[in-house]
Amino acid sequence: MFSKSKINDPSPRTGDAQKPSGTDKSLDAPKPAMPQSGEFKATAPKAKPPASVLSADLHVTGNMKTTGDIQVEGTVEGDIRAHLLTIGESATIKGEVIADDVVINGRIVGRVRGLKVRLTSTARVEGDIIHKTIAIESGAHFEGSVQRQDDPLNSKSKAATAAGATGVSGSAQRAPAQAQQDQKD
Repeated sequence: MFSKSKINDPSPRTGDAQKPSGTDKSLDAPKPAMPQSGEFKATAPKAKPPASVLSADLHVTGNMKTTGDIQVEGTVEGDIRAHLLTIGESATIKGEVIADDVVINGRIVGRVRGLKVRLTSTARVEGDIIHKTIAIESGAHFEGSVQRQDDPLNSKSKAATAAGATGVSGSAQRAPAQAQQDQKD
């Protein structure tokens, strides 16, 4: 600590010129400071970038994949894979959602796969949820099946889950929704 204050303080420079042995020690001190600045650069990439935001007026058709965070406020027709996925109240997703953490405030039509899945009171989900942990707030609308897995993000368990989801219970739950859509058409 004292070496840093002496480096920044202009008065020790004249004192260092008078004592060459002190100068050697002060030169040794900045050398460890340089690896510290290297350490600072090493920690800089660890800083989490802000979430990518898809605004309410944006309509995306296609799949999205990132290792970062996504906040969707608009409409997405396609699959999304992310670290943290936040679905805003005005958002609509038509496709599969895969993320470590999924927070649903809006509407999803499709399968949800996540380590942590949270349906808030404004959530509307039509599809299956495969999770490690789940939280469903009072007021959330959900139509589909819920299945707990230790590794819900694993693609190998995805095939097994798809085979299990096409059983009688899965199709029986979807049949009334399809009948309602047929009546509307």
